[in-house]
Amino acid sequence: MKRKRDIKSGKVKKYKARLNLDGSRMIKGKHYELTYSPVVRWFSVRLLLTFSIVNGWHTTQIDYVLAYPQAPIEREIYMEIPRGMKLKDEKKGDYVLKLHRNIYDQKQAGRVWYQYLSKKLTSIGFVKSEVDEGVFYRQRVMYILYTDDSILAAPTKTEVDQAIKDIRKAGLNITVEGNIKDFLGVYIEKQSNEQVSMSQPHLVKQIIRDIGMGAKTKARRLPAASTKILKRRKKSNEHDKSFNYRQIVGKLNYLEKSTRPDISYATHQCARFIENPKVEQSKAVRQIVRYLLGTNNKGVLLKPDTRKGLEVYVDSDFAGGWDHDDLTNRDSARSRHGYFICYNNVPITWKSQLQHETALSTTEAEYTCLSYALREAIPIMKLLKEMKEKKFNVSDGVAKVHCKVFEDNSGAIEIAKENKYRPRTKHLNCRLQHFRAYVDNGEISVHKIDTYFQPADILMKPLNEDDFTRHRMRMMGW
Repeated sequence: MKRKRDIKSGKVKKYKARLNLDGSRMIKGKHYELTYSPVVRWFSVRLLLTFSIVNGWHTTQIDYVLAYPQAPIEREIYMEIPRGMKLKDEKKGDYVLKLHRNIYDQKQAGRVWYQYLSKKLTSIGFVKSEVDEGVFYRQRVMYILYTDDSILAAPTKTEVDQAIKDIRKAGLNITVEGNIKDFLGVYIEKQSNEQVSMSQPHLVKQIIRDIGMGAKTKARRLPAASTKILKRRKKSNEHDKSFNYRQIVGKLNYLEKSTRPDISYATHQCARFIENPKVEQSKAVRQIVRYLLGTNNKGVLLKPDTRKGLEVYVDSDFAGGWDHDDLTNRDSARSRHGYFICYNNVPITWKSQLQHETALSTTEAEYTCLSYALREAIPIMKLLKEMKEKKFNVSDGVAKVHCKVFEDNSGAIEIAKENKYRPRTKHLNCRLQHFRAYVDNGEISVHKIDTYFQPADILMKPLNEDDFTRHRMRMMGW
């Protein structure tokens, strides 16, 4: 049983109860085969919102009523008689239930539902995207799907209403939620015809409550201390268990991925020590929450500027977390990088992470970051090209979809632009040169940027208040 709450007010708006199968007892090869079910990527959601602002699209959110059971069962499966169900004049242990519908908690339930829904959508004229399997097109209508939460967008309300009618005619049971307000736990508010905000006030309040902070707690201006790097401390005292460290960090991770890139670096630093947190890590988590206490209603502002196309900002901190006091900790020798991708000046996606391999120089650390960022930017380029082919109004500032990459390391820029190899950089050819063809044909161009104007700086190291506030304004609009 579950209570579904309004994302803004926190009030209960729906009570839900489900009959579930015990998926833990299912055997692969007997009860199921494949389990993977695609969902829309966050960059597609933010692109759709950007297009709706720029082009004045009408948007409507729809929800599927008991989504999974709308699909028939994939193969013959039986389940025990649930507790509380009585059989007349018969022993309960002599009978089982045979499934006819795709009920919840099966290993493959999500996959069966997605395949069923895809066939239904295809039957009424929708075409699945080749880049993101959670995106569908039908003439001028764009449809995005995350399990059972969906958004329809089109230039006119008539086109959206017709799509809804056709979905119902296809035999799918849906409810129309109206204009987008709450999608995947994110509160979406249209502040004007030119600006939309995305925030998660309910989740922030939940985190503050779970950690035990009240109204009298003093807020902080920064999510992480600007003069300290969080490191492993074997001799320090253990986390005092005053809050569930793993649970809080998990919620912070979801928050930063959805609407709060300003806490990405601090959150990922804390996540590294989730197995054995010490008092230092406990204090670091409290610092993040104190920062959220003073910015609980803030999020990402989407305010498009059609003069700008697809832009990628990348930066890396070469071995910035090196721990001189613990030479056995090899992870401290790895560099951290961050990248920030925006379209029409709107944040599309961002990331802060430790690099998987140990870089041998500043240039290698920066070039590795460039490669990782473009692994995410190239699919976005392909999605924009696909939308152009479908006759959607994609504004990119130039005749074709083009990506500008901003880098502040001269060595990384030189390698990206020219096929120059030296003994210290030749090994990069096999691992990191996947985007060279895009540079050669002009679809990607690499540009020098001053570190002062590099917003990705906020994603890979602690900053003082002036630098942090300046980069936050560039990334989030406040």
